[in-house]
Amino acid sequence: MTTAVAAPFRFFSLQAVRTRRLGPSLVRVTFAGDDLHAFQSDGRDQSLSLFLPHPGQTEPAVPLELDDGWWQGWRELPDDVRAVMRSYTLRALRRDPHEIDIDFALHTPAGPASRWASRAAAGDRVLLLGPAIADNRAIRFRPPAGTDLVLVWGDETAVPAACAILESLPEGTRVRAWLEVPHTGDIQDVATEADAEVTWLVRHGGSPTALDAVRAAELPAAEAPYVWIAGESGRIRELRRHFIGERGVDRRRVTFVGYWRQGMTEEQLRASE
Repeated sequence: MTTAVAAPFRFFSLQAVRTRRLGPSLVRVTFAGDDLHAFQSDGRDQSLSLFLPHPGQTEPAVPLELDDGWWQGWRELPDDVRAVMRSYTLRALRRDPHEIDIDFALHTPAGPASRWASRAAAGDRVLLLGPAIADNRAIRFRPPAGTDLVLVWGDETAVPAACAILESLPEGTRVRAWLEVPHTGDIQDVATEADAEVTWLVRHGGSPTALDAVRAAELPAAEAPYVWIAGESGRIRELRRHFIGERGVDRRRVTFVGYWRQGMTEEQLRASE
């Protein structure tokens, strides 16, 4: 069942068709669904809302029959019944067959989404609230015209979006990227036509902190750089201050997205905003 919700977004009923472990901290789940032909996105950091079932449930509990009242109805469900909602980014969209990939960051102690992803198997059902038009407000990576240098930083929660961004950039685009992951085994090959220098920072492997690594970098000269930074909110604030205050980047050319906050669940983070 599908329904329109705050167009251009709608619900998609999906099933997992396969999983692939990308490293100790990352797993890719591929989803398919009969109505994915209506899923549209041109954004490489396309944000999505994923609704997951609790253990013992065959599908996530979201009252879609309430149409525009689904949100209030969902919030009023008991905690152990109400579907777990988490925000993710689209890793890949394919048209033949219609499939999407979502990469999940696994962590310890595991939360409900991490537990679900680590055990996901073909046939598992989820609901996705995603875009029905290609250009939508849940796309954040938008380099202004005339950008002559792209700077990217992301932790493991932002690696899927960052890799998709890097893969999408055309030949001749100058890019400097720092991607932070917990373990060496989480490092991925990134295929890009851009003139990209990608530095992987391994948190448990003796790499410098995100801020130290970026601060120490010698960047190529640029008149109109664009910065995209995403991941843990505290690190994002530090890096944003660095790029604007120390590097002199125009704040209007810095996109920063806090995907999570240390010590807080997504429910707590959402309630604090």
